[in-house]
Amino acid sequence: MRFGKTLRESIYPPWKDQYIDYSKLKTMLREDRREDEDVPWTEDDENRFCDEIFNVQLDKVARFQEKIVSSLKERAEVAFEKLKDMAPSTDDKEKPKSDITTARLKELKSELDSITNEVKELKKYSSANYTGFLKIAKKHDRKRGDRYKVRPMMRVSLSEHGFNSEQAYSPLLTKLSLMYYAINQNLDEGEQRQPLDLDLENQQEVHNGERYTAHKFWIHPDNLLEVKTAILRHLPSLVYTQQAGKEPDGNNDPKITSLYFDNSKFEIYGIKVDRQVEASSLRLRWYGQLDSKPDIVLEQKIVHDNGISEEKKFHIKDKYIKQFIDGDYKMEKTIQKMERQGQSAEAIESFKTTAGEIQDFIIKRRLEPILRANYTRTAFQKPSDDRVRISIDTDIAFIREDTLDRDRPCRDPQEWHRRDIDNGNMTFPFKNINQSEVSRFPYALLEIKLKEEGGRKRPRWVEDLMVSHLVHAAPRFSKFVHGVASLFEDYVNHLPLWLSDLETDIRKDPQTAHDEEEQRKAQQAEDAMVVGSFLGGGAAAKMGSYKPATSSPVGKSYLSERAARDARDAKASLPPTAVNKDVEPGEEEGTTQQRSYGTLSSVFPGFSLSRYSRAKRQRAQLPEGVTKPEVWLKNAGPLQVEPKVWLANERTFLKWQHICILLGSLAISLYTAAGENFLAECMGIAYIVIAIMAGVWGYTMLHKRRDMIMERSGKDFDNMIGPLAVSAALMLALILNFVFSYRAAFARLDKQLLNETEAMFPIGELM
Repeated sequence: MRFGKTLRESIYPPWKDQYIDYSKLKTMLREDRREDEDVPWTEDDENRFCDEIFNVQLDKVARFQEKIVSSLKERAEVAFEKLKDMAPSTDDKEKPKSDITTARLKELKSELDSITNEVKELKKYSSANYTGFLKIAKKHDRKRGDRYKVRPMMRVSLSEHGFNSEQAYSPLLTKLSLMYYAINQNLDEGEQRQPLDLDLENQQEVHNGERYTAHKFWIHPDNLLEVKTAILRHLPSLVYTQQAGKEPDGNNDPKITSLYFDNSKFEIYGIKVDRQVEASSLRLRWYGQLDSKPDIVLEQKIVHDNGISEEKKFHIKDKYIKQFIDGDYKMEKTIQKMERQGQSAEAIESFKTTAGEIQDFIIKRRLEPILRANYTRTAFQKPSDDRVRISIDTDIAFIREDTLDRDRPCRDPQEWHRRDIDNGNMTFPFKNINQSEVSRFPYALLEIKLKEEGGRKRPRWVEDLMVSHLVHAAPRFSKFVHGVASLFEDYVNHLPLWLSDLETDIRKDPQTAHDEEEQRKAQQAEDAMVVGSFLGGGAAAKMGSYKPATSSPVGKSYLSERAARDARDAKASLPPTAVNKDVEPGEEEGTTQQRSYGTLSSVFPGFSLSRYSRAKRQRAQLPEGVTKPEVWLKNAGPLQVEPKVWLANERTFLKWQHICILLGSLAISLYTAAGENFLAECMGIAYIVIAIMAGVWGYTMLHKRRDMIMERSGKDFDNMIGPLAVSAALMLALILNFVFSYRAAFARLDKQLLNETEAMFPIGELM
C-alpha cells in the first residue's frame, strides 16, 4: 500500500488540517509529473522545498502536537485535583459511598476515557507524521538529492521536536493508570481492566509456567564495560559450554542467529508496531555457525491482550525446515522418535499441537524468512536460581533474508537461509556482503528478566542499575521490528517509536540522571498517595511510601516546598491570635522575619537563644528504657589500621626530627665558633631553643595522632600551630640577628673613624 493512501486512512477528522501535506510536498518534488522530468532542479526549487518542509509543515505539526500534549496534561491535572477533592476523610472512610459520590466518580471516569482516547489518537497522529516526514525526505534525497541531502537533518529535527517518542507519553499515562485504578476500585467493578497499554516500562513473559517481568535498555559502548562490571558484582557470567567451544575466536559468549518470518505485505511487522491484540512473531534460532550442526529452535512468540507474552517452540533439523515451511512435512519422524523413547501421550500430543499450530500459522499468513539478526550474547545468572536473569547483546547486525526482488533476491527462493553467509562462516561486521543489505545497531541491548513472586521486591542493585545514567530505557524495543524498519523502509508505512532516539546521544550526566529519577519517584509517590487515600487500610502509606536519597534534590526542593506550602496553609487556617502570639503588639510577621537578619542565630544557625531552643536543650533526655551508648557504632569491632596511615604519621615525625637536627647542628656550630662574640653566642642559644621546640612538637604530635588513629577519631589530623610557631621563631631570630649585626658593624665603623681622626690630629698639637 502506498503511504499517501495510508496517511489518508489514518487521519483523525477533527485534526485533518494539522497533518503533513504529503501531496503538496510530492508535487513540489515533481514526483508524479513526467512532463517535468527534463526540467532541471534549481537552487530556488531546493530552497522552496526546504522552506516548505522545515519551516511550514514541520513547524505546523510540531506546534499542534505540543498544544495537544499540553492540553491533555492540563485536563489530567484537573481530573487529578477532582479526585483529590473526592478523597474521603479519616472519619468518612467507614461510611458507604453516596449516590452523589458514585455519580461524580462515573463522570470523572468518562473524562478519563476521553483523555485516553485522545492520547491514542495523538500517538497515531505523531506516528503518521513522523513516517511521512521521513518518507518525503527519502524521496527528495533519491530523486533530487544530487547536491543536498535533507534526510539526516530531518531525522535530527524530528528528534529535537520529540516526535514519535515514548518519553512524551509515559508520565501522562502513568497518572491516568493510577486514576483509573482508584476509580474502578471505588466503583466496585472488580478487577480493573486497563483502557490501554499503560505500562510503558516493562513487559510480562511466561516461561515454563513461570511469570517474568522483562525490562529492556540500550547501552552506549562507552558504558558497556561499567555495566558488565556492575552486574558481575552480583551475578556470575553464564558459560555456554556446548556451543562456546565451537566459536572460532574461542569466546565464551556465543553468537546467536535469529531468522525472522514475515510475508511480502509485512503483516506481522504491522501488527507488532501497532500493538494489536494477539500480536505474534516467528523465528528460527541457533547458536554458533550453522555448519557445526547446532540445535535449531522454531519458536512463536504471542503477545496476548493483557500484555503477557507466551512462547511456543520445538526443535527441528535443518534438512526438514524447508519442507516444514512449505507444509510438506509435519514432524512425523520426531513424533515417531518420541513414541520409541516411550514418552507420555500428553507430551506427544502437546508436541503435535504446537507443531501443527505453528505450521498453520506459517501457511495461513504465507510466511517466509525475511530478516536475519546476528548478535553476541553475554548472560548473567546464579546457578539453580532464575529469579534474576540478565543478558547483554552486542555486535548486533540485521541482514536482509528476503526474496521480494525476484530479479535479484537476497536469498535463493529454493533455500530457507542465505548460503553465502552460512557456508562462508561470516561474522560481524559482515563486510563481505552488499552493505545495503545489512544494518548495524550502534548500541548494546540489555534485558533484565525478574521472576514475579508474591510480596518480593526486586533487588536494590537492579533498581539502581535500571535508573542509572549507564542505560537508556527502551521498553518496547524489538529486534525484528527494528531490523524491518531499518532495511525495508520502502515496504512499510509505520515506523517504531524508538527510531528518533537513535539520533540523540543516549549518554547522560550522572547527577542529572539521578536528580531526574528522584523527581520522578517523588511525583509518583504523591500521585500514589492520592490513590491510596481511596483504598484505605494502609494503602496510602504503601503506595506512597517514598524516602528521597540524602543527595537528592527532591529532599531540598520538591518535598520541602510542598511541606512549606502545607505549613503555610495550616498557619493560614489558625486564628490570628494563635499565629502572632509571640509577636509584640503592633508588629507584623514580616517585621519579625526582617529583624532576625544579622542576629547571632542567623550567623550561626545551630545556635539559638529562643525560648524553644533553650527549653529543648534543657530537656534533651533519652527516651525511657534507652541508655546512652558507651561506644560509638563506628568504634565497634576489631581495629584495622591501614599501613599507609601508620607510616604517614611516622614519616611526618621523621621530617620534624630532620628539621630539629638541621637547626641543632647550625646552632652548635654557631655557638662553638662564636669565641668572644657575645651576639653569636646568644643567637646560637636561640637556634638551639628553636631546634628543641621543633623536636618536642614532632614527638608530641606523633603520639597524639597515634592516639587519634587508635580511637578512630573523626577529627582532622592536620595542626598548623607547630609549623607556624617554629617558622615565626626562626624568622624572628634571623631578623634580630640581622639587626644586632647591623648595629655592631656601624659601632665598629664609628670607632674606627674616631681612632683614625685622633691619629691624624693629636690632641696635644691641637692645644
